[in-house]
Amino acid sequence: MIDLHCHTKISDNTMSIREIIALAAQKGVTHLAITDHDTTAGLEQASIIGEQLNVSIIPGIEISAFDFKRNRRAHILGYYVNQGNADLITFCKPMLQKRHQASYNMVNSIIKAGYDITWEDVLSYAEGSTAVYKQHIMHALIDKGYTDEIYSPLYKTLFSADEKDGEAGIAHMSIEYLDAVEAIRKIRAAGGVPVLAHPGQFDNFEAISEWVEEGLEGIEVFHPLHNKETEELAKQYAEQYNLIQTGGSDFHGKYGPSQEYPLGCKSPGEESAVHLMKRADESVKREIKL
Repeated sequence: MIDLHCHTKISDNTMSIREIIALAAQKGVTHLAITDHDTTAGLEQASIIGEQLNVSIIPGIEISAFDFKRNRRAHILGYYVNQGNADLITFCKPMLQKRHQASYNMVNSIIKAGYDITWEDVLSYAEGSTAVYKQHIMHALIDKGYTDEIYSPLYKTLFSADEKDGEAGIAHMSIEYLDAVEAIRKIRAAGGVPVLAHPGQFDNFEAISEWVEEGLEGIEVFHPLHNKETEELAKQYAEQYNLIQTGGSDFHGKYGPSQEYPLGCKSPGEESAVHLMKRADESVKREIKL
């Protein structure tokens, strides 16, 4: 079983790296990509634990990006990136800082609205993460009894980005994301294979032809947010532009629908992992040649 999209507590999962890999071994996942948001922290540890538990770890990243030409978000996955690549780390660092600051501002707005939480409460749930996420804020609100699940109506009340007719969430805070084209370039420069994540979520299909010219090498076909129609559309683009077809659970532990979409679901098959490794080897050879 292959899972090419998984997060850990270093970003917005409730589970540590060791817990995630132990769960993968238990479920029969042979190849697992660790793709935390905007960071390569933890990849070295993941590789060591993977060897101990006989799970092949694919070092990855998921960059929170934006298609400025079409004014929409986009997530770019990078596989087999050099985890110590200073340029990639520097590129992503502002995103982590902006997210953390935005979360601080959101918490203050929530407190002003009368909710009995503190920034220290939220920080305790984000321990080990590179930044505070909305899930950590919701976790604090759950334990205070305001709701019983992360993506409840309260989540929309607080964080909805719909600004029409004054319907934006009371704690909504816009973040300037990283440029998608530059994300593709940085991943390639770090020896990685850039893949468009869940294009159905943000309707990124229109950009694919241009991003292929910039070095995009894969598309996530199988994902919990993709229905059969979206999968088929993604496959068509993959065939048209010779893109690797990837997939995975996008696992977030208790911060995601883990019962409905457990670790190891949406497997793209062993062939996908083989193609990724081959492209990564070709990327290294290109860098050596240069």
